[in-house]
Amino acid sequence: MPRNNHNLGKILKQQRMSIPLTLQELASASGVSSSHLGRIERGERFPSAHILRKIAKPLGFDEDELFTLAGFLSPQTPSVAEEKPAGYGARQLDPYVAKMLAEEPVEVQRAVIGILTVLKSLAKGMAKGSD
Repeated sequence: MPRNNHNLGKILKQQRMSIPLTLQELASASGVSSSHLGRIERGERFPSAHILRKIAKPLGFDEDELFTLAGFLSPQTPSVAEEKPAGYGARQLDPYVAKMLAEEPVEVQRAVIGILTVLKSLAKGMAKGSD
């Protein structure tokens, strides 16, 4: 499966800027050089799993979310035993949403997951700010 360096880089940059962090601040927090981070954000380099682990927490991602965005993991669907009944707080994907996403290419699906991940992080940050 081809990697789309540019899309992942754009997602990482959007997330970094929404926090907000400078490249240098992210470099300090993660231990990855700012020049390498810049190349990743511009799509010139694709991050290794080791780099993704280092930048996940400072960017507010769970490691598995970031690995999924990078294509290292497949999006997981809950097993039947893990599924909760439909209703508030259920982790089951709405059938309409699942159908619509299934009709799109993998690249679009990953972009949607990336956008939702950024929105989720923003919502978490806003909730923390209002406490």
